[in-house]
Amino acid sequence: MGKIIAKNVIKRQTGFLYYVDGKGNVCEAKMARGGKKKKKKTVKKKTVKKKTTKKRR
Repeated sequence: MGKIIAKNVIKRQTGFLYYVDGKGNVCEAKMARGGKKKKKKTVKKKTVKKKTTKKRR
């Protein structure tokens, strides 16, 4: 587990991953699927009409 050594050193951008490399430098890498918020899918419900039957006497 890593530990925080300094806060607010860099300004973060959405869609990028920040890490410390082997030399101690802070690196920035573009995330493969980051930065965009997904739209919520709307599911349309189908209404099924029931057939009415006449009662036989």
